Amino acid sequence: MALVASTAFLAWPAPAAAQPSAQVVTQALDLAAGAAAALAPRDARVQALAGTLDPRLKLAPCAHVQPYLPAGSPAWGRTRIGLRCTQGTTAWNVYLPVSVQVLAPAVVSSVALPAGSRLDPVQLGTAEIDWAAAPAPPFTDAQALAGRVLARPVAAGQALRPTDLQPRQWFELGDTVRISARGDGFAITSEGRALTPGREGTSARVRTDNGRIVVGRPVGERHVELQL
Repeated sequence: MALVASTAFLAWPAPAAAQPSAQVVTQALDLAAGAAAALAPRDARVQALAGTLDPRLKLAPCAHVQPYLPAGSPAWGRTRIGLRCTQGTTAWNVYLPVSVQVLAPAVVSSVALPAGSRLDPVQLGTAEIDWAAAPAPPFTDAQALAGRVLARPVAAGQALRPTDLQPRQWFELGDTVRISARGDGFAITSEGRALTPGREGTSARVRTDNGRIVVGRPVGERHVELQL
C-alpha cells in the first residue's frame, strides 16, 4: 500500500506563528491517508492533499496541536481532519479540509454507452482510477457485469459503480422463493411465496409455508435472505 501525504496548495494566513505548523499538517495528512488505506484495495496508492483553513480564523499560539479524524467524517474523498489545541493559553478546535485519493485498478467502459445499454465484457477494460471519487466502490470484475443494464450513460474511460446499473429483479410476484436466515451458530432454509417483486436493493415480503409473512432482502435468483 503506497501512502502519499502532500502539502501542496496550502495557503496559511499570516501570522504564521498563530497557525498550525507544516509538521502538524503533515501529521494530519498521514492520519487521513492511514484511515483511507485501511479501507483501500490491496496495492492501492493513497494520496492525501490538504486544503486551506478559513483565512478569517485567528488562532492563538499553541505548543501542541493534535490531529484527529472527526466522528462521522468519511475516511476518503473530500473529508476533513480535526486540529485540536491541547497545550495553549486558549483552547481551540478547527477542521482542515482534506482530499484523499485511492488509486487502484477497476473496470471502466472502453466506449461511450447510453443509458439502457446491456453490458458486454468486450465493451469493458481495466484502468487505474480514483476509488474515492464516489461513495460506492467501482467494480473489479468485468465478467460479473455481463448482461447488466446501465441506468445512466457512461463516458469512455469511466469507472463503473453500482449506482450506474439498473437494479436486478430476482423474482416476480407469486414466485416460489428460497428463504434463508443465519445466526450465531445456526442456519435456516425454507420456502415461501413472494408477495412482492424481488428487486435488488429493496425489501421483499414473502409468505412462508406456515402462513407467516416475513420481510427479507432479495440476494439472488428466487432467493430471499432474512436479517436476524
